[in-house]
Amino acid sequence: MSASPITVYRLQACPYCERVIRKLNDLGLEYDSRFVEARHSRRDVVKRVSGSRTVPALVDERTGVTMSESANIVEYLEATYGDGGPGSAGGTSEEAAARADGGD
Repeated sequence: MSASPITVYRLQACPYCERVIRKLNDLGLEYDSRFVEARHSRRDVVKRVSGSRTVPALVDERTGVTMSESANIVEYLEATYGDGGPGSAGGTSEEAAARADGGD
């Protein structure tokens, strides 16, 4: 088990990954960074975790959410942890995850 309930799988100097890291830092959230292989075909650890080899990928053990795509991750983090904590953005953590995944 990781030291922090949030883990981010990322590449060095990836602007999409940095966008997620900035949001985590802005929200004051603790997280573990896992740097992955630069070659897409070798990102097996990310594939096992998220079902795809794209980064960034986020795993939030607090809510059971695993997701990719920086825009979705940033939206999820803001909805879940922004403005005072879980559920404060007008719903439960599950609803925030559904919104971040594009659900209703």
